[in-house]
Amino acid sequence: MTSATPKDAAATVPAVCILTLGCPKNEVDSDRMAASLAPSFSLVDDLADADVAVVNTCSFIREATEESIGVVLDLTGSWKTERPGRIVVVAGCMPARYGDELAGAMPEVDAFVPVADEENLARVIVGLTGAALVVTTTPPRTTPGPSAYLQVSDGCHRRCTFCAIPDIRGDYRSRPLAELVVEAEFLVAGGARELVLVGQDVSAWGHDLPGAPVLAELVQALARVQDLTWIRLMYVQPDGITPELLEVMSEASNVVHYLDMPLQHASRDVLRRMGRRGDGAEFLRLIHVIRSYMPGIALRTTLISGFPGETRDDARRVQGFLRDADFDYVGVFPYSPEEGTPAAAMPDQVPARTRRARAQRLRDIADELGTARVARLAGATLEVLVEGLDDEGTPVGRHRGQAPEVDGVVALDRESPAGTMARVEIVDTLGYDLIGEVRS
Repeated sequence: MTSATPKDAAATVPAVCILTLGCPKNEVDSDRMAASLAPSFSLVDDLADADVAVVNTCSFIREATEESIGVVLDLTGSWKTERPGRIVVVAGCMPARYGDELAGAMPEVDAFVPVADEENLARVIVGLTGAALVVTTTPPRTTPGPSAYLQVSDGCHRRCTFCAIPDIRGDYRSRPLAELVVEAEFLVAGGARELVLVGQDVSAWGHDLPGAPVLAELVQALARVQDLTWIRLMYVQPDGITPELLEVMSEASNVVHYLDMPLQHASRDVLRRMGRRGDGAEFLRLIHVIRSYMPGIALRTTLISGFPGETRDDARRVQGFLRDADFDYVGVFPYSPEEGTPAAAMPDQVPARTRRARAQRLRDIADELGTARVARLAGATLEVLVEGLDDEGTPVGRHRGQAPEVDGVVALDRESPAGTMARVEIVDTLGYDLIGEVRS
């Protein structure tokens, strides 16, 4: 879906800046876009230097859609008008979800490219700029930093009543094992020491492929990639955490003892209305099994507060579960009624103020427990992947129990080359962050 009108050929190669909003899956999509654009365009990081801005939007919940709209309006307002000829392209989840509505609502946008059409982005921008399309066999990704996301699937086969992802990204589609291994080898050869496996449901990988391989087989294959130091699993649903997977995780030296499993709630009644399985007692048994395979494993989850019909007892139940589970990291979100989802039409909607208050209570409990777990690392010596300098110029890295972008960092007392592994003594903690001194 585009509203492209060809322009006169540019005297120079147009410069393109990609802005990414939303989750790690979007970051992978943006990286693929960059790889496809690189032969034909100059890629820049600073909008001030760009002729074309591509916004890879998120539209998972209302707040994400509003943020995406705000960024687009800023671009079509001040950025686009301060230099004639600038172009704004809106890509990703928002045009996939809202389709032709956007063209009428945002006539200043030059083109809309939904998720399913992102492979045609270069041709769209060529049509808008008049630039020459350079056709070449390009790598699937750009050269990464010390850590890279490896997207193992797209879409989702689940039908959680609160979620619009199947409408945005379609049915679940696993990427073939051989293709993933090739991409992993490319990323590692380009400098990645860590690969973070992501997808809407990583645990379902393979069920739609010939022979129905399972996630444990993929992890085993990736663990054999030469020079790959860490493999990290995110978005693993609880019903996909099998003894086979736990055995592979516990035995492969480069699979970090870290697991992100989005549970969403602990009340059986609420989970059934969400279209999900399990309950708090079942989850606690699973957590016990996981920790029996990997003592000291770092566990992350996400919870939704104030889902339609959630009672005070339900809210207290999830609070008690949170204390019993003692997670390392918890993402908490007040329920967001999403247009077109079954949950948005359910009776007994919880008032927004109550949703926010219950979410804050869960965050308080999670922070109390999580920061206490972090504080217990003071005095330990950890292996840290050095990532470079943060925005304030402080050298930083992460240890095995910290996922990129969401779990805090280790602040280092001196610089080391990005991508190196350092032995770091933890001398203090600050919230979820650690403060360390490099020993070697």
